[in-house]
Amino acid sequence: MANREAIRELQARLASRLQAARNEGLSVSWLAVRCGAHNFLFPLGQSGEIFPLGTVQPVPYSESWFRGVVNLRGGLYGVVDMAGFVEPGAERVAASNAEPVVVTLNAALDVNCAILVDSLAGLRSPDRFTSAAAPAADGPAYFGNRFTDANGQSWQEINLQTLSQLPRFLNITA
Repeated sequence: MANREAIRELQARLASRLQAARNEGLSVSWLAVRCGAHNFLFPLGQSGEIFPLGTVQPVPYSESWFRGVVNLRGGLYGVVDMAGFVEPGAERVAASNAEPVVVTLNAALDVNCAILVDSLAGLRSPDRFTSAAAPAADGPAYFGNRFTDANGQSWQEINLQTLSQLPRFLNITA
């Protein structure tokens, strides 16, 4: 129960920081998340709401990265394990001290999808990073720039709009 309250507090802090950034004209570009062993940056304009992970109903004969469906505010959303989608077959390493949450895609993308996130790392703006590299030519189409922060951690930008239109992402059939 304490974990749920901590998630709610974090969500409230993120929402208030985002509102303050909008009011003050600050440049906040991404929601930083950890999925398995990966650090991802979701563009705020393409991200939706953050919810505690509820009861996920499995979907038979679906891809291993598709966890099932969950009811969020009366709507059904497909739950995607982003770490499993990016790196199929890799062993899933989840943060042990965090309760997983889901981040929905922005309603404007017209896909009822929620990304499984092991932990939220807050909001990020471009000035929080020391370097940026263009996406690799042979990388997935949904990969944006790769950023490095002051601690030397690497963060991969994920273009959720491009991701939401990929046939592989939309076809969950195994």
